[in-house]
Amino acid sequence: MPTHAEQRTLPYTPEQLFALVAQVEKYPEFLPWCIGSRITKREKNAKGLDVFYADLVIGYKMARETFGSKVTLNSPDHIHVEYLSGPMKYLSNHWRFIPGPNGSCTIDFYVDFEFKNSFFQSLIEVFFSKAVDKMVKAFEDRANALYVS
Repeated sequence: MPTHAEQRTLPYTPEQLFALVAQVEKYPEFLPWCIGSRITKREKNAKGLDVFYADLVIGYKMARETFGSKVTLNSPDHIHVEYLSGPMKYLSNHWRFIPGPNGSCTIDFYVDFEFKNSFFQSLIEVFFSKAVDKMVKAFEDRANALYVS
């Protein structure tokens, strides 16, 4: 069961980084292996928080899978992702955006998941660290492209 937890401080505000992560429909523009995304529904939950349901299509070479998730936005400091459907047994994911000095932000990121298919699970365990590093870099590069004047 691959798990990754990381904190990273970037020179952007929590609002900027929250907006970047919340724009799931833009992921195919910059996120490796994300070849499609679609918001299927938007609503408010009982606490008045914005919630949306999204499908992400992840692909590599001939393999392609669609993941359904429920994303709860607690602006500007927390995004929680609940797994709904797809090739996983489970997925737990959150992003926290902690204000820092001089307009910076510390991102607290956590993901834990397991594939239903033992072949995919074995494969991801081999490449997980490199894949996460590549995805984290993609978000950083996207923030630099959007917010550096």
